[in-house]
Formats: sequence, C-alpha cells, structure tokens
Amino acid sequence: MVPLWMYLAVGAALFCIGAYTVLSRKNAIAILMGIELMLNAVNLNLVGFWRYQAPENMSGQAFAAFVLVIAAAEAAVGLAIIIAVYRSRRSVVVEDVDLLRW
Repeated sequence: MVPLWMYLAVGAALFCIGAYTVLSRKNAIAILMGIELMLNAVNLNLVGFWRYQAPENMSGQAFAAFVLVIAAAEAAVGLAIIIAVYRSRRSVVVEDVDLLRW
C-alpha cells in the first residue's frame, strides 16, 4: 500500500513543475500545458486524500471528475482563443498579444 505522503509529494512536484512552466514560458501552448499539469496535480491529491480519508464515500472521485471536466473545457476554450489570435497575429507568444483591439 502506497502511503499518503507519496501521493502528496508527487502532486506537489507536478504542481511546482506546472507553476514553473506557466511563469517561465512565453508560448501560449506551453502555458496551457502547465495549467493542465497543475490541474492533474490537484486531481492526484484529491484521489490520494479520498483513498486515505473516506474510501467508502465517492466524493473524492466525484471532485476529480469535476476537475477533469473543467480542464477539458479550459483546454478547448484556450486552444480556440490561441487559434483565433494566431490567425490574426501569426504568433502564439503571449507578449505579442497585449492589446484587445485588432
């Protein structure tokens, strides 16, 4: 049986990698990938706590499924915005998109 601290350590490492990716990259696609890493770290912690706190209750898995739905919606909307910006500006660098007007 895997102890809870191992779930939390892997989740914290994933979250730190995702946060570093979001803060250090200029490419919008890489930023979205970092956000996805952070959401997956949250899912790992939710399932880890569910496993050790109340395995008879399915609330941890329900929250994890909800976070997955939010992540899928975020990826779809984010990619749609990135494609729209690329078509008009020919760049996916976040610093190039600093104005709301075209």
